[in-house]
Amino acid sequence: MSLRFAAPAGITVRLGPDDLVDGLRAAVVAGLSSTPKTLPAVYLYDARGSELFDQITRVAEYYPTRAERQILGTYSADIAAASQAEVLAELGSGTCEKSRILIRALIDEASLTTYVPFDVSEGTLRDAAGAIVEEFPDLAVHGIVGDFRVDLDAIPAGRRRMIAFLGCTIGNCTPGERADFLAGVVDVMNPGDSLLLGVDLVKDPDRLVAAYDDASGVTAEFNKNVLVMLNRELGADFAIDRFDHVAHWDPVNEWIEMRLKSRGAQTVRVTALGLSVEFADGEELRTEISAKFRVERVRDELVDAGLEMVGWWTDAAGDCALSLGMRR
Repeated sequence: MSLRFAAPAGITVRLGPDDLVDGLRAAVVAGLSSTPKTLPAVYLYDARGSELFDQITRVAEYYPTRAERQILGTYSADIAAASQAEVLAELGSGTCEKSRILIRALIDEASLTTYVPFDVSEGTLRDAAGAIVEEFPDLAVHGIVGDFRVDLDAIPAGRRRMIAFLGCTIGNCTPGERADFLAGVVDVMNPGDSLLLGVDLVKDPDRLVAAYDDASGVTAEFNKNVLVMLNRELGADFAIDRFDHVAHWDPVNEWIEMRLKSRGAQTVRVTALGLSVEFADGEELRTEISAKFRVERVRDELVDAGLEMVGWWTDAAGDCALSLGMRR
């Protein structure tokens, strides 16, 4: 009897620790100096933030993770048949938990040869890629540590590819940012390549607000953790207990905003940046938007980017959807 060993995962590193620090510093200067004050949602996800978000996915009020998993569990074979992908590249792959469902379906479709997890965290990506190699020893795995806004060209070319952007993460982008993102994706696609996009759908505002302000307070801790991160990484002196978590539904833009509301007037100093920031009583710092979608908007935005929507799948309750856009 011969033993067969899986080939180790290859890793391309396009984004290093210094790049992450430089990006954080620039974002904090720009965001805390703007009116209204903002921070990019990506900075919610340090190690502790990622742990808290994992807890959020299991609270009763937060439905998107369960809904998307249900869609994949029900329709992954249909998605695989429609895409015929030989290469699956997953943006923001994290622990690759949901992607395993797609991988199995694409292998059953007898098309998949290569999986490309793509993430900003090198440690997370190496651990996840190694686990995928062990579970699927016949699959080539090549991870990319990078920023999908600028590093999409690192995705292996030459074969039919499906780029997956799951977790309803596209909702963290403004309409202009979504247009730029989709244009960047299409720019690296060949005819026959596809984009699998997860979106959260418009629904009752009370349900939406509850999903971002759960009764157990996990989302509030998750939101405030960004201040803990700024204190640690940039020598800021945010008094965490002087900010309140706020989840607000914007009916015009059809998105949820997560904010941190200043309890009283206060001055925050960010030592590493030589920055002093004044907060008025009740002033809010926006830490995330989470846009909700209708099928018409998704179709229109895909078409504007140069993609034809060839698939649309929802969970049984109609809470979330996966769309498949094809480059012709």
